[in-house]
Amino acid sequence: MPRVRKGSARRQPKKRILKAARGRRGAPGHLYRLAKEAVTRAGVYARVGRKLRKRDFRSLWITRLSAACRQRGIRYSQFINGLKKANITLNRKMLSEIAIADPAGFDTIVEAVKAAVK
Repeated sequence: MPRVRKGSARRQPKKRILKAARGRRGAPGHLYRLAKEAVTRAGVYARVGRKLRKRDFRSLWITRLSAACRQRGIRYSQFINGLKKANITLNRKMLSEIAIADPAGFDTIVEAVKAAVK
């Protein structure tokens, strides 16, 4: 009986890496060593991208809120300070959604904030 050197267990990780690298141009899509490097690098970028997405969305919400506050005659920093003083615990995502979908509701929040600041 011939000796088996890992057999299919050796092939499975290579197939997994090559499947993940499928669609890449040139050698990284076909050669195992280069595919392994490409998949590892892609994983690193994917992790970094997940962190950056959170930062980008927060920046978007702040920009929207800033524009909505300026239309109502209050600066963004004063608005956030007033929210804390008025004890309104809405996050920036919800505030920006309210500013877009329900301007009248946002007006009432701004009035409460202006009253708390003064």
